[in-house]
Amino acid sequence: MQFDFATPVARRHPPDTRSNNPEWPSQKWHRYSDDVLPLWVADMDFVSPPAVIEALQARVGHGVFGYGLVPDSLRHTLCDWSASHYDWPIDPDWQLWLPGVVPALHLASLALTEPGDGVLTVTPIYPPFLKVAERTGRVAQQAPLAEPAAPGEPWRLDLDALEATITDDTRLLLWCHPHNPTGRVWQEAELAGLAALVEKHDLLVVSDELHCDLLLDEGARHRPLAAAFPALAARTITLWAPSKTFNLAGLTCACAVISDPGLRKRFAAQMKGLQSDPNVLGLVAAEAAYAEGDPWRQALLEVLRGHRQRLAERVATWPGVSMHLPQSTYLAWIDMRHAGLGDCPQQVLLSETGVALSDGADFGWPGFVRLNFGTTEAQLEAALARLDARLCR
Repeated sequence: MQFDFATPVARRHPPDTRSNNPEWPSQKWHRYSDDVLPLWVADMDFVSPPAVIEALQARVGHGVFGYGLVPDSLRHTLCDWSASHYDWPIDPDWQLWLPGVVPALHLASLALTEPGDGVLTVTPIYPPFLKVAERTGRVAQQAPLAEPAAPGEPWRLDLDALEATITDDTRLLLWCHPHNPTGRVWQEAELAGLAALVEKHDLLVVSDELHCDLLLDEGARHRPLAAAFPALAARTITLWAPSKTFNLAGLTCACAVISDPGLRKRFAAQMKGLQSDPNVLGLVAAEAAYAEGDPWRQALLEVLRGHRQRLAERVATWPGVSMHLPQSTYLAWIDMRHAGLGDCPQQVLLSETGVALSDGADFGWPGFVRLNFGTTEAQLEAALARLDARLCR
């Protein structure tokens, strides 16, 4: 089956003659002016899988959108996906479906810790991780990753720095696997060291595995933290969602997989009153994506591999700029501290090139930018040409 990842989709001003305001607002395309090319937030510019669109059209055709239920068919579909893609047999009863991974991070802090407890993460990290402790009345604890030893080499987990950050009050580790923003797919030795620290210090873990279905290296296969280290299963909440893989973020549907009954009960109790039921359309989309979306995903991976290579070749020509080749997802973490752009390269590039990137300071590391290459080849090339003109002069 052929899928179209090349035709640009008008997201800022789509043709809609039925409306006096022909826009479908999106954070990505409407934060900045019309002359800006947005390569920032983790939102792809590709039409979602045909199976998902067909399932949504059928559900919309029903015409009634009352309170829904998580269907057993979805639970079993996710079980099948986990077994076939991750070699992890999970039970339908382990699943708690909710509107998103970010709410789940906050719910976990409220459910599993007390005010004043330490909530630990590593930086750079997806910005909401850095806000969880503050928003829930806990103590934020951050340990840095080890920077690449040389330009182009991978970021590494610094276990010594991580352990040095742990205190007697540390209760919860917020983990990202694969890692956003560096794109690292953690190696078994790194994860084994992490698992040993978790057990040694009696920590609970929330493992955000949102990008696990977009591993870019040929033959790579994701292994959930709780599956790779069964001793951690009783202390781990695994978070999955179809949002990044199948470009469904706006449908707000995610799943917390919790094998331990006690942990699951605590998390479920915290959800009550603070969390709405999942979006009825999101549930439909999730089931269609996991049941029928894999051919589309495989085609997407080929496109992203090509875009990753195109980006890497351009970064190599930009003086003072370096990037570790991302091993997963469609996000590139680029070091611009030596590019002569000052303390905030994101703002300089936005102002001088009209390309919107994510600011590394939001991830805890100023001087970096995150670039989303999950867009059409034409859009990516247009943005890279603008960056060439500024960075190569």
